[in-house]
Amino acid sequence: MDNLFSLLQNTPQKTNNIKPPMITIQNSNFSLSQICHSGQCFRMMREEAVEGNPECGRYSLVAFGKYLEILQQNDQITFVCSQEDMDALWRHYFDLDTDYGSIIRNIDAQDTYLCSAAAYGNGIRVLKQDLWEIIISFLISQQNNIKRIRKCIQTLCETYGEQKQTQTGITYYVFPTPQALAEASMEELYACNLGYRSRYIRQTAESILNGEVDLAALPEMDYITAKAELMKLYGVGVKVADCICLYALHKTDAFPIDTHINHVLAAQYPEGFPFDRYVGYSGILQQYIFYYDLNHSGKIETRRKK
Repeated sequence: MDNLFSLLQNTPQKTNNIKPPMITIQNSNFSLSQICHSGQCFRMMREEAVEGNPECGRYSLVAFGKYLEILQQNDQITFVCSQEDMDALWRHYFDLDTDYGSIIRNIDAQDTYLCSAAAYGNGIRVLKQDLWEIIISFLISQQNNIKRIRKCIQTLCETYGEQKQTQTGITYYVFPTPQALAEASMEELYACNLGYRSRYIRQTAESILNGEVDLAALPEMDYITAKAELMKLYGVGVKVADCICLYALHKTDAFPIDTHINHVLAAQYPEGFPFDRYVGYSGILQQYIFYYDLNHSGKIETRRKK
């Protein structure tokens, strides 16, 4: 645990000589590194790493108007927050009540590709993120790379989001409201390096304010209905709607298909992915596939056994 103690000593939470509350859990299917780089969230950042150990590090996150620091030493994860915030927000956000190990064990043992993908990314969890933030984030994600998406969202938050400060003096910005983005001019949005996506963002914000899509009603809809409702928003196509369903509404039958997934489906599942076998959690398996292909593209020779 020496590495974890070192990270705790270095955390900026101690700059005001305030000892923050901490909650530590143990989970073998939880990796901050994998979650951070799985393409589903863009406001989680690695603040400090331990050389030679990718499963040891300190991360920061802004979500639902809150700032969180998290530290990991192998399967020990420490949340720098109160028990109240842990129970009210972060347990739900990180989907801690779902047994991801059981999902992995249910994979067809004959499917060597999917078994390898799940083993490689077994610390990924599908986050339950803010619906409005995910809508805008994945509008920005179109024809974009992860580094640039992060930068665009950071600029948007710093320009239009409310500035807050933690009790220990850390400044952060919450995600802009629909009203704040609807009131921004096209020129101002273009200045955030959003390009043609500026039109999507402005019109989507106006649609939400006008009640054309009721965000509060979406969580109660089934996956197919919610997806169709989201596609009423300007710029939201099939893939983006699936991303929103999976990463915000936690509709885990959603299976976003981008170039990485298309490549895998063609190479590994020419007769079609076995969705019927994985009803209720195919979207979680999609995350394993995406992360595996993202890090092994062009290197995988394994083929699914027939």
